[in-house]
Amino acid sequence: MADGGTATMQTSNRSYEDAVVAMNSLITPTADLPPRDPTTGALNWNAHFRSFFRFIEILEMKEPLARLSVIHVAGTKGKGSTCAFTERMLRESGFRTGLFTSPHLLDVRERFRFNGEMISKDRFLYHFWWCWDRLQANNADLPGFFRFCTLLGLRMFTAEKVDVAILEVGLGGRLDATNIVESPVVCGIASLGYDHMELLGNTLAEIAWEKAGIFKAGVPAFTAPQPEEAMGSLQKRARELGITLKVAPALEDYGLSDLQLGLGGEHQRINAALAVALCKQWVMTRAPSEQHKELQKILGGGILPDSFVKGLQLTKWAGRAEVIHDPSGRLSFYIDGAHSPESMEACANWFCSRIKHEETTEVVQSSSNPERWNSKGFIMRRVLLFNCMPKRDPVLLLQPVINLCSKNGFPIHAAFFVPPYSSYTSVGTSHQAPTVTDATWQHTLQRHWESLWRDKLTDGSGFACLSRGERREPEIELLSTLKDASECNPQHGNMLGPSSAVLRSLPSALDHFRNCLTHHPQLRVQVLVTGSLYLVGDLLKLLKR
Repeated sequence: MADGGTATMQTSNRSYEDAVVAMNSLITPTADLPPRDPTTGALNWNAHFRSFFRFIEILEMKEPLARLSVIHVAGTKGKGSTCAFTERMLRESGFRTGLFTSPHLLDVRERFRFNGEMISKDRFLYHFWWCWDRLQANNADLPGFFRFCTLLGLRMFTAEKVDVAILEVGLGGRLDATNIVESPVVCGIASLGYDHMELLGNTLAEIAWEKAGIFKAGVPAFTAPQPEEAMGSLQKRARELGITLKVAPALEDYGLSDLQLGLGGEHQRINAALAVALCKQWVMTRAPSEQHKELQKILGGGILPDSFVKGLQLTKWAGRAEVIHDPSGRLSFYIDGAHSPESMEACANWFCSRIKHEETTEVVQSSSNPERWNSKGFIMRRVLLFNCMPKRDPVLLLQPVINLCSKNGFPIHAAFFVPPYSSYTSVGTSHQAPTVTDATWQHTLQRHWESLWRDKLTDGSGFACLSRGERREPEIELLSTLKDASECNPQHGNMLGPSSAVLRSLPSALDHFRNCLTHHPQLRVQVLVTGSLYLVGDLLKLLKR
């Protein structure tokens, strides 16, 4: 136990719920935004970032932070998975790891992991109140939620004396709170694409420039393969700092072309390769003890140690490329949170490849009993369950799902849109449904879906054709059974379309899927759950994962 005293001594009269209430007070629409310049009215991001150093001084973390051994990862898609691969490989190699990621799905403590496990409530409370009370005592304006989480994570990692801390950038890179770390051991850039353009820029070159802001003079940097425009910006920034930017070698370069990763999807091989490069660099330069000399020797020979291979095979990341089979039977959820067009493409391809694999093996593992399913004789229905935040462009997100699932021979039969079940402005874990639900945005999503659906039906690509011997019924059962149901009463904010429905809540959607299976014994439903990570987290809560 690090840093003197026990958690119970420090927090005996303050509960975990008290800490959650305090954290919730930091979540406001403008909490993590900078003040506006009084002259121009523009958001002053540079001054906002510099102000973060004051919090480090108040918490007396400057020296401990300088000693912290950090792997820093930015990117548009795959940075969280890259961090997960990195952490697992180093943990399997015998190192004590700390992992900071965002967002969380079920519990805010997921953001702070030690040796793969989220921090205990006792230790969370100890570090939380340690930071909170010192900031309050100095009459400091409290940072916004993400900035406070970053401070808290850094405090935890320095106090608990991890061998290595893996930090995932929250947004961008150059002005992200995690960039307060001035001397990381190695930096990595995962695949880049268009996201947060209102803050990072409208071109890949501009976005890449912001991501490359985590580069530091004298610190090695690695990147996943990038589009030419993005790579140019990354290389330019590296040259300015006098460092060499290397593209991470592919797993095939290590003789691992047949390696099955713990995370599904071909795109995960890119993330895993970047993680290998980061781990290799860290071990070769900062492995803390003599016992790891053998590990360095193996890596120096150009091959991967067994601990790295095992780590790649065992990596799991909740809500990403995850499959859950419902105990009710014949209902499966394919869960992959994705919030950019590139991520949606990867998600759709993973979904199709996973279904193809299941068809090949004809095995579905029920959470209660292993059962063997033969798709012949069943009415197969693939369903999209989707939501995203209003700041996203739904057409750019939905189009890859329609196009790629159709192209791969696994078209989506129906789409369901549900409003948030939990609040965007709370870190609590309550399962209580909101008393008032506004489905206006979900109706907008539905209109975009129906438009894309009609276009696909008429473009001559054969979208309506079902493959692999699937049976086409006159109507999609999952929609036709809603016609006379109160569940789809427009007065309740619900609406039924030719190929989609808006339902009032996520629990009602799950109930509907299960009821359909009860009334249609020959039906089997495969639900792709994607878009907002809030939706993913809510589903995992309801499935009690």
